[in-house]
Amino acid sequence: MPLAAIGSAWPLLLGMGVLMLGAGLQSTLLGVRATQEQFAAQTIGVVMSCYYVGYLFGTMLAPRLVRSVGHIRVFAAFAAVASAATLFQAISVNPWSWGAMRLLSGLCFAGIYVVAESWLNERALPENRSRLFAIYMVVLYVGLGSAQFLLTLWDPRSAGPFMLVSALISLAMVPLVVSAHSAPVVERHGRVRIADLFRTAPLGVGAVATAGVITSIVFSIGPVYARLSGLDTTGIATFMAASIFAGVVSQYPIGMIADRLDRRVVLAGVCAAATLAAGMLVVAPQLPTLWFLSLSAVVSGLVLTIYSLGVSHVNDRLDPGQMVEASSALLLMNGLGAIAGPLLAGVLLSAFGPGAYFATLGSLTGALTLYCLWRRLRRLPVPPDLRGPFRPTQPEPCASIDEPLPAGPASRATAAAATAE
Repeated sequence: MPLAAIGSAWPLLLGMGVLMLGAGLQSTLLGVRATQEQFAAQTIGVVMSCYYVGYLFGTMLAPRLVRSVGHIRVFAAFAAVASAATLFQAISVNPWSWGAMRLLSGLCFAGIYVVAESWLNERALPENRSRLFAIYMVVLYVGLGSAQFLLTLWDPRSAGPFMLVSALISLAMVPLVVSAHSAPVVERHGRVRIADLFRTAPLGVGAVATAGVITSIVFSIGPVYARLSGLDTTGIATFMAASIFAGVVSQYPIGMIADRLDRRVVLAGVCAAATLAAGMLVVAPQLPTLWFLSLSAVVSGLVLTIYSLGVSHVNDRLDPGQMVEASSALLLMNGLGAIAGPLLAGVLLSAFGPGAYFATLGSLTGALTLYCLWRRLRRLPVPPDLRGPFRPTQPEPCASIDEPLPAGPASRATAAAATAE
């Protein structure tokens, strides 16, 4: 990869790495503190889901703000508000205020992701875009995973962790604000509707929505599960770090396989393996620590690739000019799924105990496995020479959400793959 691409993006990558330290600590901290305050599991689920409600609003609001005032100002404004919201959570500890601040945080982080992806898209070239975004994802995951151990620095009942989160979010602004690099040029794009995408690639849309449910459960309810299972603060941090770092390790190997085989087969295999590993944790909850962490990492490492596989499957069936616009619709679909995840898992944990965590993940991946196999019987695969490359990614909003634009003509890949319909 040309060093110029990394050189022009380093302020953003550094800022996002620091931001993820704050974001990762905040999510785990709230789950742990909520259990210490004896919030009911379903109440915790509602509070954590508020983030994704704000996230949806942020995907719609942020692009308009970026067009009005530019990338750097939007990044700084949203980071400042998110920092203040975190401090308010330390002052007022109750589900109502936490839910409101989670919603505000979701809106702000959505805006920050809009800036990040549009910045990278502007800096990247066609020949290095995948690698630049892969580096971006590694930065995000390393930040999220490393943040879990910051939880051990203070008692979660104190204001210290909240103050640290606020400080990290604020510091994330510094690299972009003082950078000598110019901000990206703001361009206007249309949007491909979800209904258009579902007609073109129903499995891809279903996988993206399911990934939203699963990912939100892992990041929002994972700390709650660990706490209810009797783990101490260090154990919770280790559990979450293992889950997140597994997502770093799994992206490229699975992506390489998905670039060579029918993506539906790979997606079905990933989901089936995740279902098997989750089932083992359900039937044998008292495994030795090493086995427990290893199987947990396997589950998380596999499920955190579902979004990438789903997006790649959709892009295989689109014209190149539709891909950026389609990502906006997919992000909205993913966000809707993410709202449901903590609500679903919170209710099930309250009713059935900690074992419901992996049972829920296994049930979702099991259902998606069956859907993958059914869709494979309904449609031929996209020919290898018409498929685009796998790009390791997670659902961060992009800056292309705008007025609806009718979908373009069917691509050659769509026409070739639709012959068995």
